[in-house]
Amino acid sequence: MYQLLKTCGRAKRGVFHTPHGVIQTPVFMNVGTIAAIKGALSTEDLERVNCQVELSNTYHLHLRPGDEVVKKLGGLHKFMVWDKPILTDSGGFQVFSLTTLRKIKEEGVYFSSHIDGRKIFMGPEESMRIQSNLASTIAMAFDECIGIPAERSYVEQSVARTTRWLERCKKELTRLNGLEDTINHQQMLFGINQGAIYEDIRIEHAKRIAEMDLDGYAIGGLAVGETHAEMYHILEEVVPYLPQKKPTYLMGVGTPENILEAVERGVDFFDCVLPSRNGRHAHVYTNQGKLNLMNAKYELDERPIDETCTCPACQRYSRAYIRHLFKAKEMLAMRLCVLHNLNFFNTMMAEIRQALEEDRFLQYKKEKLEAFAQNGQ
Repeated sequence: MYQLLKTCGRAKRGVFHTPHGVIQTPVFMNVGTIAAIKGALSTEDLERVNCQVELSNTYHLHLRPGDEVVKKLGGLHKFMVWDKPILTDSGGFQVFSLTTLRKIKEEGVYFSSHIDGRKIFMGPEESMRIQSNLASTIAMAFDECIGIPAERSYVEQSVARTTRWLERCKKELTRLNGLEDTINHQQMLFGINQGAIYEDIRIEHAKRIAEMDLDGYAIGGLAVGETHAEMYHILEEVVPYLPQKKPTYLMGVGTPENILEAVERGVDFFDCVLPSRNGRHAHVYTNQGKLNLMNAKYELDERPIDETCTCPACQRYSRAYIRHLFKAKEMLAMRLCVLHNLNFFNTMMAEIRQALEEDRFLQYKKEKLEAFAQNGQ
């Protein structure tokens, strides 16, 4: 159940009650694709950096260790020793990203495994069964993520099929939640809005899926080739047609700047691999912009990554030391930077929530964007 506590224009401050705990929104979900955060972080580390929701990947966990294996081990929460909410994506993004390895039909998608080439079929029912086996808190509907640019005629056909798939997902998850051997009988379902950058298709699709009374609604198929201006325009047009009193999730986005702009437009769930990916390559986020710790100017820099940060890395280690670790190819370098970046994102979301509560979000956004524009001065 979602409680809308406060609004600032379209921006929302809410609380989402789930079978695995309460989520304070807006929230950034920390991406652990194969039930682990890349960069050698543990679930204890996630607790340390105030992660509220961990996100894992249905397609990848289906391939290894296998969703049946995870079910036999008690579900994803028990498997990775994490008792807070978990969201699993549906495999739909792999329809987009594995273009050369798949064939889309009405019944679903035929894949070739990127690991060993074996043939895989996944449709709405299969995606729901896999996610039910994983026993995540929130299951995402199976959809097609359309690359941009895309022909209008193809987008119309794809969105219509995604709608039919969503109906099948809802029916199957209802059935699975009622089975005796299901681990999480209260698994939630989020539908996904698609339509590329055709605002009229997006709006009609939003209206249609809003009628299905789902637990939450995502906006997919953005940050896949369009400009930031196009993405923000689509959010402005589409979000008003999604239920305000349900979570609104912008999938795969984004940068701190993207998040601030999207919060203003009514989005309150986010995920992105950028904090961990950038951290593994010595790119770190600070309140004065982004730093590249490989730069020579940090060789003798005894300051922490960010002097205002309370993360484990900043409380103990210097920029100079972390730079040395990267140069020496020590795994600890990646670990410290990923810890810092996730803490930065989670802290920023807490600040956003507080700013919304205190009716000063727009001022907070302005100050934050000005600080980011310094880009690591």
